[in-house]
Amino acid sequence: MQSGAITTFSHGLGTRGNRSCSLVARPAERRPCLSTSWQPRRPAALQCRQVSAERQYEADDRLNRNPCDFYASVWGDFFLHRPGSAASSQQQQTWMTERVEELKKEVTKLIAVSATCSLLERLNFICTLERLCLDYLFETEIDVALVQIHSANINDYDLHTVSLWFYLLRKHGYNVSPDVFEKFLNNDGTFVAKTPRELLSLYNAAHFSTHGEIILDKAICFTKRSLKLKLPYLVGSLAREIQCALEIPLPRRVAIYEAKIYISTYEEDQTMNEMVLELAKLNFNLMQLQYQQELEITTRWWTDLQIHSKLPFARDRLVECYLWMLGVYYEPSCSRGRIILTFVINIAAILDDIYDSFGTPEECELFTQWIESWDPKAAHDLPECMEYAIGRIMETYETIDNELPQKDKYRMTYLRNFTVDLVKNYNKEVKMREESYVPKSIEEHLQISARTSACHLLACTSLVGMDDVATKDSFDWVSTMPEIVQRLCIIIRLLDDIMTYEREQMTPHVASTIDSYMKQYNVPIQTAREKIRELKEESWKDFNAQWLEPDNDQPRKLLKVIFNLTRTMEFMYNKDDNFTYCRNLKDTIQSLFVETFEIV
Repeated sequence: MQSGAITTFSHGLGTRGNRSCSLVARPAERRPCLSTSWQPRRPAALQCRQVSAERQYEADDRLNRNPCDFYASVWGDFFLHRPGSAASSQQQQTWMTERVEELKKEVTKLIAVSATCSLLERLNFICTLERLCLDYLFETEIDVALVQIHSANINDYDLHTVSLWFYLLRKHGYNVSPDVFEKFLNNDGTFVAKTPRELLSLYNAAHFSTHGEIILDKAICFTKRSLKLKLPYLVGSLAREIQCALEIPLPRRVAIYEAKIYISTYEEDQTMNEMVLELAKLNFNLMQLQYQQELEITTRWWTDLQIHSKLPFARDRLVECYLWMLGVYYEPSCSRGRIILTFVINIAAILDDIYDSFGTPEECELFTQWIESWDPKAAHDLPECMEYAIGRIMETYETIDNELPQKDKYRMTYLRNFTVDLVKNYNKEVKMREESYVPKSIEEHLQISARTSACHLLACTSLVGMDDVATKDSFDWVSTMPEIVQRLCIIIRLLDDIMTYEREQMTPHVASTIDSYMKQYNVPIQTAREKIRELKEESWKDFNAQWLEPDNDQPRKLLKVIFNLTRTMEFMYNKDDNFTYCRNLKDTIQSLFVETFEIV
């Protein structure tokens, strides 16, 4: 998505230094680790400026508040001072890079040879490459194979093969008909599925459904019930796969988050190809080295902010933010995009805390006016911590602007406009909270709350760091809030409300979509919550329809970024609000960014 793997970012922001780091896949300078315990760090005491005694008391009180019991990240600046691993020596990295190139040639031959294999073998091979996060190395070969697979006659194939065919083609934007499943449907609504594997394949395929595809609705209902009944009697990798699918169906999962686990699973598979396995391990190690370098850059940026920080509301989520944005695009060529996204989602978290927990209504109104003017010199009558926040936001955006070539600097106007839109809607929610106003319908609620999910800002930001595939027309398109972006925003809003409702009742908080549903239909909370879950599923159907829309004139790579951003939302709000309770993410972060495959 970017033209090269090298991106240079200034470590110092504003006038604080002019160091730089190139994001080349080579080990950065390593220093002794300051701490290996990874215990949560206590935030430094932060002071707002001296004003009246009463104002100072209020400020100090806010500094000590933790209204939602936020957890501190366990990582601190671990990646800023991380010692080198065995895979990070220049000699080892050079060998790995050369070996990857050799293996790529061999696997390219395997893809070509797969045309002579059975349809099921070919489908499995492509799916395997994708789940190993190797597909970006073979985009052209896979595209050619998919054209051939699309034209295949599947009349005589079993349910597992047809399901995999349907899943893979819809995943890549082919709007194939669900009528292919009619021959497997019984009159009583059950399907002719003989094995758990067939059930699982149908279950995953059916989650690419759109509105009106009744047979896919029946498939989800039947397979979900059947898989839950069979799961207690299954063991091994299939049982784990079914459990994961019941939590998040495969079409909504983020491949890079599971790559390490899937590589280990593939190693035990009877169909495992040794060249593919070696390529997967080496490629993962090389990507991990680059991720570590990017984490060093983003950690230094955040540390530069925090050293002088007067932000009591700034939750320390740097590594977790980076993990989140890694799910949008994991490819090595996307360094710039990941770093920019990480910067902006951190800024969005600061803004969210200002409006949600720490700013008074009067302060939020003035803060909104400041952001609209985009002039830090206009700051007055607010705690110094908020003045500082504006300075840091504008300084960060200046850093992003400096990293864009002249021809792409127009993108910053769109980024600022989306930021202004976000804070204006945050401010509307503050007024709703202060008035204890509950929107009378879900539709009214989502007019504001879908935008305060900040996903429209992230959708725009995801384009800012891309290469020339993102054009001015693309930014004009995303600025219209197209249906696919609207559905992204609604999905995250509903997921967030489902997972955070009880916690938010502990403090004064803006009304949830659950509250609006109870008001609109006069139903109890349990009913409202279940209906919000159903509405989330309906929104996924709308999203799928946009993904499969044949007349969409935006590049598929660009739409894939929006799809991946939506997938990350399912992960971050699976079972809990994993961003707020970030310790839930420790194992995933450890696996992706710390633990390395040993190469024999």
